[in-house]
Amino acid sequence: MFECVINIAEGRDHALLDELSAAAGSSLRDRHADTFHHRSVFTLVDDADSLVHDVHRFIAAAFERLSLVGHVGVHPRIGVVDVVPFVPLDGDLDAAVVLRDDTARWIARTFDVPVFLYGPSGPTLPEIRRGAFTALSPDFGPPVTHPRWGACAAGAREVLIAWNIELAGTSISRARELATELRSASVRTLGLATGDTVQVSCNLIDWRATPPSAVYDALVGALGPDEEIVRCELVGLIPDALLQREDPSRWSQLGLSPSTTIESRL
Repeated sequence: MFECVINIAEGRDHALLDELSAAAGSSLRDRHADTFHHRSVFTLVDDADSLVHDVHRFIAAAFERLSLVGHVGVHPRIGVVDVVPFVPLDGDLDAAVVLRDDTARWIARTFDVPVFLYGPSGPTLPEIRRGAFTALSPDFGPPVTHPRWGACAAGAREVLIAWNIELAGTSISRARELATELRSASVRTLGLATGDTVQVSCNLIDWRATPPSAVYDALVGALGPDEEIVRCELVGLIPDALLQREDPSRWSQLGLSPSTTIESRL
C-alpha cells in the first residue's frame, strides 16, 4: 500500500474541489482545504496500480481546471499541482521512487510541465522551492516554468505529519521568529499570516523523534505573556502508531483523533 499526498493551488472554490475529489476515485481518503493558504491537500491511499490510476486522473483534472495566473495565497508554491509525494506504508521506499519517477515522466510528457524530483537521495522540497530554475534544473520536462501551470515537485518519502498551530496576540514577524526557533532536523516550519491570526505551519518529517506534543510544548515555552495558542490543525492523515504515542487526554488539544488516522480510512 502507498499513500500519495497531492498539494494543489486551490483552496476556495469548493464546487471545483468536489469535482477534483470525484476525479481522485476510490483512492481518495481525505481532503483538506485552506482559504488563506489557497491550497488543498488530497490524500490518496491504495495499492500501487489503483493508486497510480487515480493519481493520474486527478492530476489531469487539476491541470484542466486550474491556473497559476492570478493565484494568490500565503503558502509557497511552484505550480498548480505543486507537490506529488509517494509514501510507502510498508516501508518499501525503493518502490515509491519508481512510482515517483514514472509519474514525473508522465506529467512532463503529457502536459509539458517541468518536474523536479525530491527525496530520498536528492534535494529536499525546501531546496527545490528555493532553487527551482536557478540553482536547480528540472529533472523532466522543459527548462522553464509553464505559463499556466508552473512546475511540479514529485517526491518519494516516508510518512510526515503536516500540522499547523494557530496563534493569537502576536504578529507575523513574531510567528516567523517562533517558527525559526522550532525548526530542527526533524521539524520544518513556516510563519504564515492567516486572517486575524498567525500560524506556525509545521512538517514533522521525523514524528518518532519529535511528535506533535513535543513541538506544542516547545512553543508554549517560547510564547510571551500576551501570546497564546488558539488551536492545532492536522492537515491530512496520521499513522495510528503516532496517535497511540500521544497521551489520549491531549488528542483534542493537538487536533488529533482516531478518525484522523490512515488506518481508519481504509
